[in-house]
Parts: sequence; structure tokens; C-alpha cells
Amino acid sequence: MATQFKLKRWQDQVILLLGLWLIVSPWALGYAQGSPQLVNALISGLVIAVLAAFDLYKTYFWAVVVNLLVGVWVAVSPWVLRLADQGPVLWNYLIVGVAVVVLALWELRTDPELHKHRPGKAA
Repeated sequence: MATQFKLKRWQDQVILLLGLWLIVSPWALGYAQGSPQLVNALISGLVIAVLAAFDLYKTYFWAVVVNLLVGVWVAVSPWVLRLADQGPVLWNYLIVGVAVVVLALWELRTDPELHKHRPGKAA
């Protein structure tokens, strides 16, 4: 049973690690204190990590969808926040955001537990 859990939930585990990376990336990449990129990374990373950890505990369709939406935000935020000219910031957000989106979509498509919890489905 534990092996099944690990294989089935691996996307959440990777999304959790991506969220944690986003939280520590401002210090690893040297973002300025109080800068928009630092605040964005902290808030987005925290939301991603908390929802992924929550989803590891119990499967919720809405948690995966919210992480998908936050992943989209992270991927486009360098342009919205006018940070696209900052190479390390751009690539960090783009890679993490796209990875979260791809993993969340993959999970939505393949996880049978999520299909049971979709809105409109009987539990």
C-alpha cells in the first residue's frame, strides 16, 4: 500500500519541492530585500507547498486546481510584474511555474482519486 501511495502521489511530492524551492530561491538567487520578486516567490511558494503537502495527506480536486492556477501565475508573473529583463528571476519563475502546471495537469488527468472528488461526481 505504501508503494502505491508513493507512485500515485509523486507529482504532489515534486510540486511540494518546487514550492519549497520557490520559498528559498530569493536568498539562493540574491533577490533584493522587500522586492516584488521576493514577495511573489514567498507567497507563491508558500501556497504551492502548503497545498501540495495538504494534497499528500488527502486528495482534493480543488487543491490541485488552485496549484495549477498558482503555477500559471508564477510562469507569467515576470511579465506582469515587469521582471522579465532579470534573467535569473525570469528563468526561475518560468521553470517552476511551467513544472507546477505540467505536474498538476498530469495529476488531474491520471489520478483516479481526483476523479472521485471532481465537482459533480458522487463521493
